[in-house]
Amino acid sequence: MKTSSIDTVSDISPEEFKKQFLIPQKPVVIKGLAGQYPAGNKWTIDYIKNVCGDVMVDVFDNSNSNKGSAYTIADLKMPFRDYVTTIEENKPTTLRMFLFNMFKSKPELRKDFPCPAIFKGILGRIGYMFFGARDIKVRIHQDIDMSNVLLTQFYGRKKVVLVHPKYSELLYKLPYNTYSLVDLDHPDYEKYPGLKYIEVQECVLEHGDALYMPSGYWHFITYMDGGFSVSYRKIAQSFKAKWEGILNLAVYMPFDKIMNKLQGEKWVLKKEWMAQQRANRIIEKLKPETPAIELPINPQEKATLAA
Repeated sequence: MKTSSIDTVSDISPEEFKKQFLIPQKPVVIKGLAGQYPAGNKWTIDYIKNVCGDVMVDVFDNSNSNKGSAYTIADLKMPFRDYVTTIEENKPTTLRMFLFNMFKSKPELRKDFPCPAIFKGILGRIGYMFFGARDIKVRIHQDIDMSNVLLTQFYGRKKVVLVHPKYSELLYKLPYNTYSLVDLDHPDYEKYPGLKYIEVQECVLEHGDALYMPSGYWHFITYMDGGFSVSYRKIAQSFKAKWEGILNLAVYMPFDKIMNKLQGEKWVLKKEWMAQQRANRIIEKLKPETPAIELPINPQEKATLAA
């Protein structure tokens, strides 16, 4: 597994961003992007807690592996102020929040951090918040709708590992899903030999930094500190990615959910076997061909052949 750093810029115009990163579908970290908006200095944990404290939120327990499906339901429901206390304490916990539609709950927050100019589009009024405590990991996955994503970090640090979608089969992507069971922190090359052939890119986001993740990119996230981030989305450029997102939402996820209910662990094991078979076929193609070995010929045989 080869590792490299994600490109970084300190400032970029919408035109430059489109030409250099959006159209070629290339990840980039934009340092200090949040500082261009009021939220950059205004959004502390205390501020967000005061604004959203009374909102009842869905909380997910990261200890529930949910191997069966990308479909998840909340483990707990609680006032936001009760959950965010775990972030303030910066102590490890298995509880996290994701896809919290902040503008639906508190529209006034949009004034503090509107969709950045480089990411304007028809999805620009939808902003999602993600919260996690120190050491929480988010399993490697693709976003199910295959959108482009701009993830901006507020409070704390977050490590992000990206993998190009061309490596999906070598990541052992489960059929009818958008995630994998591999652990990139502790790659098991015996169980998942395809990982030897992939390339990953990584970065550490600090307060105010934004990461552009192109459509279909796999991402594996670790909360180095308790913190939160905000994501904006932009519809994929290619028809293929758009169509894949539609199929994920309208066909694959519902089918997978039904099969999990009908077959349970048997269905999970079947998907794992299918992922292994797909990866093995690609590995066979990637293996260098073994050159033919010429065996030595003793003098007597050589004389016989010459005759």
